[in-house]
Amino acid sequence: MDGLQTTTRIFFINVPIGLLALFLTRLIQDPPAFTAERAALRKNGKISIDGTGIALIILASAALEITLDRGQIDDWLGSNFICWTLGLAVLGWIGTILWELYVDEPIIDFRLLKNRNFAIAAVLFFIFGIGFFGTTTLVPQLLQALYGYRAIDAGFVLGPGALVITVLAPISALLLQKRIVSPKIMMTFRLSVVGASLWHFSTMNLDTNGGHYLMGRVFQGIGYGFFFVPVNMIAYSMLRPEQNNKASSLTNLFRNWGGSFGIAFITTSAERRQDLHQVNVGSGLGSSSQSLQQHIHALTDYR
Repeated sequence: MDGLQTTTRIFFINVPIGLLALFLTRLIQDPPAFTAERAALRKNGKISIDGTGIALIILASAALEITLDRGQIDDWLGSNFICWTLGLAVLGWIGTILWELYVDEPIIDFRLLKNRNFAIAAVLFFIFGIGFFGTTTLVPQLLQALYGYRAIDAGFVLGPGALVITVLAPISALLLQKRIVSPKIMMTFRLSVVGASLWHFSTMNLDTNGGHYLMGRVFQGIGYGFFFVPVNMIAYSMLRPEQNNKASSLTNLFRNWGGSFGIAFITTSAERRQDLHQVNVGSGLGSSSQSLQQHIHALTDYR
């Protein structure tokens, strides 16, 4: 119980950071384009808000998130609850897409996906969410369950990767701004490095120490550090300035979707592989197994 309460209190670290972010955003002056866009949305002195679209997005997102979070725990389609939440998520997102395509000022403008560059960037954001959040979930679980790491030690293994992303993101922006490297070449480099880092993870076993996991995470950070700036350039390259705000919400949606699907996939795959290995080990240990009998006698005769 004390451990659970301590874990719960950890999330309060976000409170001062959120208050600081709120204060700083209040100091930012709205750009003229945003002011003009907000004025265009006013009708009879009030800002017109797509309330129906917001309600549909909340309903569909909540149902999808519950399905992905609880699916493995409740045996996916073997649970009536998961079947209901999955059906609600599918119907909710179908209704959301149809509604957002119908209204003049949607919360999420799915029409932007007609733009080829933007659609490709959205898919890349989705893939990024799967790879980044999936490995962020899997690596600490491996370190704590198989290697006996504490949570803080597993965090130290992940930390350098995030630091590398923070350092390399402005460098990638500078390289693109000065036209030293094209976005396509940078994206190709990024995909190669991330692929190599994931292959590096696949070669590890119980004899691997934490330093190898740390270096794998650093290599992954190098790839993702050269990801955000070029993919955003590709996404916004053929959009009008007034479409940028809605494009940003759509790319965030795809990134969050990718993260949710990646975490659900990693969690399900890990648990099912664990069950498979337990069955394989158990099938080779019949009641007549000499090795099994020796271990039973050793345990029962222990004083």
